[in-house]
Amino acid sequence: MLSPLRFNHARVAALGMAIAVALAAGPALAAPAVQDGHAGHAQYHAQATPAQPADAHAQHGHDTAATPVPPTGQRWATDAPLQDGMGRIRQAVTMLEHLEMGHVDPKQAPALADQIQGAVNDMIANCKLAPDADAALHGLLVKFIAGADAVRTGPVTLDELKPMQDALAQYPTQFDDPTWDVNPED
Repeated sequence: MLSPLRFNHARVAALGMAIAVALAAGPALAAPAVQDGHAGHAQYHAQATPAQPADAHAQHGHDTAATPVPPTGQRWATDAPLQDGMGRIRQAVTMLEHLEMGHVDPKQAPALADQIQGAVNDMIANCKLAPDADAALHGLLVKFIAGADAVRTGPVTLDELKPMQDALAQYPTQFDDPTWDVNPED
C-alpha cells in the first residue's frame, strides 16, 4: 500500500496558479529567461530548499512552447534523481489508470497525486541537468503538476490521465534513462 506523502496544499495551489499564469502569458513572460540562456538557473536551484523547491523553481519560468530538443539521434543525459522521480511518477500514473478502470479504490487517488507531486518536488530540488535538458524536463513536469492537481480536485478520468501518459511516453524519447523499461510490467 502506498503511504501518503506530506506536502503543503497551499504551496501546490500557488505553484499551479503560477504555472497557469505563465502558460497563459506565453512567450511574453518567458522571454527574459530564454534570452539570458538560463544564466540564473543554477542560482535558483541552489536557493531552493527541500521544503519549497517547486516555489523557488517556479520563479523563473520556461517557455514551454520553445522546449529544447536534443540533437538528432541523441537524448538528454539523466541523473539518479531524475530516474527515480520519473519511475515514481510512472508507478503512480499506472495506479491511477487502474483506478480509472475501477480496479483500485478511489480513496487512493489523493495519495497517488501526492506521490506525483512529491516526485516532481524531489526532481526539482535534486536534479543536476544541463540547462537545455532541464528546460526540456520542465515541459514534462508541468503536465505532471497539473495532472496531480486535477486528480486531487475531481474524479479520475482519461482527461486527467492523458497529459501525464503523453509526458511519460515522451520521456524515453527525450532522455537517456538506462533504468527505463519501455514496456514495464504492471
